[in-house]
Amino acid sequence: MKRVFVNGYGSIGRRIAAVISDDPEVELAGVGRHTPSGDIRAIASGGIRVYAPAARVHEFEGLGVSGTIESVLPSCDLVVDASPGGMGARNKRDLYLPLGVRAVYQGGETSPGGGAPSDLIFNSAANYSGAAPLDHVIQGSCNVTGMGRIIGPLRAAFPGRLERLDVTLVRRWADIGQDAEIPDTVEISRSPHHGDDVLSYMGTDVPLHVRAVKVPTRQMHLHLLDARFSGGAPDPGDVHAAYAGAPGVAVLWGAGGTRQVREFAETAGFAFGDTGMVHLHAEMTSSAGDTVKMIYSDDQTGIVIPDNHMLVQAMLFGRPYAEARAHTEQVMGTAQKRRLLEERFAR
Repeated sequence: MKRVFVNGYGSIGRRIAAVISDDPEVELAGVGRHTPSGDIRAIASGGIRVYAPAARVHEFEGLGVSGTIESVLPSCDLVVDASPGGMGARNKRDLYLPLGVRAVYQGGETSPGGGAPSDLIFNSAANYSGAAPLDHVIQGSCNVTGMGRIIGPLRAAFPGRLERLDVTLVRRWADIGQDAEIPDTVEISRSPHHGDDVLSYMGTDVPLHVRAVKVPTRQMHLHLLDARFSGGAPDPGDVHAAYAGAPGVAVLWGAGGTRQVREFAETAGFAFGDTGMVHLHAEMTSSAGDTVKMIYSDDQTGIVIPDNHMLVQAMLFGRPYAEARAHTEQVMGTAQKRRLLEERFAR
């Protein structure tokens, strides 16, 4: 059985570790923690082996760690690096390359071309097969993943007709449960990387322009998309039809805001209160002239987890896309979550 190590146990790491634990085809070798915080005993008591950096393992004495990260990595087939943004490249240099371990990195890393740990940003629907032979791959960030899930089906449904895409990212300030102060301001992002990241896997045939602001909320991201078409804009109903069966997209009616969607996910018992999807707020779709205007929300804590699971399958097993998609659906129950969301927020 293939062994996967999750290096980092924050918002993303704990979710990836849970999915790996639920997958009968892989073994969670353990998780890496870099600071001796108080929840390490709780993690270990839950049956997850915790490992610490060799240089700091003395700080973890009495907390129930199983050893050092350096000692466990050689027995692993893959590392999912979920450490804070920017640490992945350093871990690649200091740990993964010397020990000959393949690794997946998260979207907080530098984009390709700037000292990034990989030249490939992964999106399961766009470049799944390209990841299989690689040793180091970046999973796109939550915003980058969300844009891909919306733009991909739109391009497929209206081939050759998309002329320009303009996206405004209204980003959450911090994750739910994250210990971070949320200031009373709207922060302007001067040079968001998200557009270039999407173009790296989507292609450059359709111009994409992205701007971003950060607002004082923890309840998801919200994207405003204007899509320009040749030959006139399609009707909203035809746009919505493009997402029938599209993985990881729920078409919702009457959701008053991002908090309402997350509260339903929590009430319905979704793991971590995540939907793992983007939610197209259907009543906000409009067509005028050559432009379709759309608004969708992006479940920032959960949206990258299905793609991480798909990426693990590609790199470990070289599994065909359709088989990997079906296996992720089975392990994570994403189709059932989508059905429940669309029933709750029906027209």
